[in-house]
Amino acid sequence: MDTIGFIGFGLIGGSIARSIKKQDSRVKICAYQYNPDGPGSLAVAREDGVIDRIDTDLSNFSECDIIFLCAPVLSNIAYLEKLKSIIKPSCILTDVGSVKGNIHKAVLALGLSRHFIGGHPMAGSEKTGYQNSSAFLLENAFYILTPTEDTPREITDRMLRLVEQTGSIPVILNAEEHDDITAAISHVPHIIAASLVNLIRQQDNDTEKMRTLAAGGFRDITRIASSSPVMWQNICLTNTESIIHFLRLYRASLADIEEALLYSRKDYLYHIFQEAKEYRDAIPNKAKGMIEKIYEVYTDIIDETGAIATIATILASNSISIKNIGIIHNREFEDGVLRIELYDQISADKATKLLTQYRYTIYQR
Repeated sequence: MDTIGFIGFGLIGGSIARSIKKQDSRVKICAYQYNPDGPGSLAVAREDGVIDRIDTDLSNFSECDIIFLCAPVLSNIAYLEKLKSIIKPSCILTDVGSVKGNIHKAVLALGLSRHFIGGHPMAGSEKTGYQNSSAFLLENAFYILTPTEDTPREITDRMLRLVEQTGSIPVILNAEEHDDITAAISHVPHIIAASLVNLIRQQDNDTEKMRTLAAGGFRDITRIASSSPVMWQNICLTNTESIIHFLRLYRASLADIEEALLYSRKDYLYHIFQEAKEYRDAIPNKAKGMIEKIYEVYTDIIDETGAIATIATILASNSISIKNIGIIHNREFEDGVLRIELYDQISADKATKLLTQYRYTIYQR
């Protein structure tokens, strides 16, 4: 039975390990604890039965059949040199980073290209850490694999099977194509979200009216700005060329929009929104991708004991599963409202209709 090692055990590493254990509990999973005094998430994972062993000595990874590098991009590259003299001849090295060019160059320079196949699960969240991991995070998400020119076919086939077992959809790309695609659809959008949040932060005043009044649209478009700063710093420093290319294209498109505004070119303005809507609406929802669609219902709630339980009972008795639930308070609503997150649009529509029948006030956002 396989022994699989993890270096880095946060959201993605934890989710992969959970999924592997879910499929086959006999697989032995070990995780490297680089800092013995660090956070206790690995101990929690061991209590959960996700990890069989915690190693503080990397040499123990010599028995691993597969090693997942799940640390930040630059850290993954640094670990390769340490692993070179440790791994057995049949060991598969793979990573989960969203930049592939740099690590491919590193494995080639270290003579590890026959062991390595790059990996990038296109699933994620603005939430981080093992505590937010899930065996279902990878389901229906694209999982990109980037073999080297020297990667044996049997390694590629083995990783394809493992990816499919997690419920993901495997896609094989070369490293350069991968980095261009992720720069366009993930890295630049994260930069835009972060810069937009910082713009509002800098322009807000002491009364913080902008932050207070920021409603659904602003939160939706900037949600990914809550992701790990270290991870995104690493991504920007390792996929610089592709990111700059698409940032320049985006800046040119903004200049065109600015000119259209200055000269009141209403046809141009209409068409950019129309074309964007048509393209966005055509993006399939079956794969989670990097920005997962959220299905939410907002309703008034009476401030009394059992109010949330009543709503939960109404939904459960009608076979509607709740993904997340909680009360939010801001000036968008006069009083606190209940935010209910569902698993799909059908459930959201059914919940809206049902709660309306029970005379709850539903807010459209």
